[in-house]
Amino acid sequence: MPLVFDDDLLFEDARGTRETVAVNRWACELPTSGVPAANSWPTYVRAVREWKEFAALYGVSLFDTRVRLKQVLGAYAVHRSSGPVKSLFAASTWNQAMTILGIFYNWAISEGYATALPFTYKQAQHVFKEQSTTIRVNQARRRQPKEHVTIKYLLDDFADLFTKGLARLEPDGSEERGYRGREIARNSAVGKFVLSSGLRLQEFSYMLAVEVPPLPRIRTEVPVVLPVPEGITKGSKYRESLVSYDVLAEVHGYLGLERALAVQGSTWMPPARWGEPLIVTEADAFGGRVNGTRTSWAGLKPSQRRRLVGPDGGSMLLSVWGPGRPFTEWSKVFERTADRLRDRYEPRFPHVWPHRLRHTMAMATMKRLVQGYYEQAARLVRETDENAALALYLRTTEPILVLRDLLGHSSSMTTEKYLHRLDTTRIFKELYERVGMEAGLLDGASDREAEDEFGEDMDEVYS
Repeated sequence: MPLVFDDDLLFEDARGTRETVAVNRWACELPTSGVPAANSWPTYVRAVREWKEFAALYGVSLFDTRVRLKQVLGAYAVHRSSGPVKSLFAASTWNQAMTILGIFYNWAISEGYATALPFTYKQAQHVFKEQSTTIRVNQARRRQPKEHVTIKYLLDDFADLFTKGLARLEPDGSEERGYRGREIARNSAVGKFVLSSGLRLQEFSYMLAVEVPPLPRIRTEVPVVLPVPEGITKGSKYRESLVSYDVLAEVHGYLGLERALAVQGSTWMPPARWGEPLIVTEADAFGGRVNGTRTSWAGLKPSQRRRLVGPDGGSMLLSVWGPGRPFTEWSKVFERTADRLRDRYEPRFPHVWPHRLRHTMAMATMKRLVQGYYEQAARLVRETDENAALALYLRTTEPILVLRDLLGHSSSMTTEKYLHRLDTTRIFKELYERVGMEAGLLDGASDREAEDEFGEDMDEVYS
């Protein structure tokens, strides 16, 4: 847990208990007050610390009067919007900081540390899907672009080019000339794994090799269930996603050859700064003996998973590099691949970060659900097939509910808002045109009319 200390390392002086005591108490309560993700704690504490340090420059304390706090808040807004370059905040970063400070001050008032908020609020009515709620709007927040232009994904041709780039292939599928990449099998398998399953960065970076589901006995068009353990999910909630048979087969190919060779006989041990090595014996898909004690994988956090040393040597993580060392630097791999594709083949190729692949999976899955792909695949599944239940679920359940489950959202309303920020108009336009052409209902005039109907939205299709 990140904590705040004054330069003299004291928590009280002649004036009494210092402000840092309140900040640290608030920080320690974050895991049980709506902020369970450990990755978020430093951001929350840093936002309060930086605000506290800025206010101190003006002789204003963290729990000063409302008038003095509001005056300093105005100066802080100017500092973050037009001050020194290294201090500038984007609108989204500033709004995040204001949200965090609002949470902190509301807590401080309830605990008796503060008597006033430095913000001005107004009441607003929020309506979504015919549900109306009254909310308080913090007037210190900045205006920023509409949400639907902030989430980006890869269109089909770019997604195909990206997977070929990870596999060191030319756009036509031939081997890429003049490029000597490393860990090609790993990069290709894991990249496709993310595009197919929609896992978050932490989820696929810290998944263990033994947690990858077994490959079905026969190839199937119906995807394979992919358990995602609570130890690596956002909010520590177990969920299940799906992965295509062909992608899973490629992952197993990597596990059985390149990865197996990398970890066999490896002498890798986690560095001392990570903590005690966790030596594994008798491992299976659900757990193993860790330093002699039978342990389930499900509850292990990333900081523990990266210290696991397999029975044959090397890291237990799905992705390794060199002589069996754990590999988690996927942001760099994806960005470098995108840079190479942009330089060599397609100047319009966008930047790619792990979450963009998750958005791409969401769009591809929604497209398949809407266009009946899984319904067609389900017809190929025999009644006695092990995929029959999954096929029935994909065929009969509302697409929005299927996508909710795959993305791990707690509510279908979250998924609806998520899709609203993507380009679902394109999916329905393509479906409209395909069905119309197959039925012979579209001619030139109606094509133009359809273009007019969708034209305004299509101007915002993302690259």
